[in-house]
Amino acid sequence: MWLFYPETLILLFPALILAIYAQYKVRSTYAKYLQVPTQRRVTAAQVADEIMARAGVSGVKIEGTGRALGDHYDPRSRTLRLSAAGSASVAAVGVAAHEAGHAIQHAQRYAPLALRSAVVPAAMFGSQLAFPLFFIGLFLRADPLVNIGIILFSAAVLFTLITLPVEFNASRRAVAALRTSGYVTQEELGAVKEVLTAAALTYVAAAAMAALQLLSMLMVANRRR
Repeated sequence: MWLFYPETLILLFPALILAIYAQYKVRSTYAKYLQVPTQRRVTAAQVADEIMARAGVSGVKIEGTGRALGDHYDPRSRTLRLSAAGSASVAAVGVAAHEAGHAIQHAQRYAPLALRSAVVPAAMFGSQLAFPLFFIGLFLRADPLVNIGIILFSAAVLFTLITLPVEFNASRRAVAALRTSGYVTQEELGAVKEVLTAAALTYVAAAAMAALQLLSMLMVANRRR
């Protein structure tokens, strides 16, 4: 199997370590600051609602989700889902502000977010079929299938790369909004940045892993030829 070629293992190992560290970092940092309440004691849902209102964004529903770290903004239904909507902790408020940033991006037609949304169908399709087609192509020595697998996975890689500016921008919006709103102190803002930086690292790790997997596919395809 191509994953067991020494060069691909060496190539993917650093990204794998980064991904493991990123998951540990975001979970430990979030858990730490989920136990630290803000001085204002305003809930995450209230903060998100206020940030969107100040930006002139209305009509966005805020719901709770039972999935830990399952916070996200759904542009299709214009729904912001928070895993700790009723919490006034530093972590919950910071993440809520970040997700509100996504809602503002959507309302303002932020170009990278629109591009990411457009790439989603191709990325999902590609991530599901790329490896089966690639493996079958290698087994049957059918170069067209190998090439199709590589092209399909390229769409998934593109998605992870486009995600980076979208996430970084949402975090910048969150920090700026929290700084001007007064919902967190300067010390708490530093903790919010720590939480959002840890979360951003998971996206960096995902992009690195995807890009290196694509490079590995290209190396293996070239080797087989």
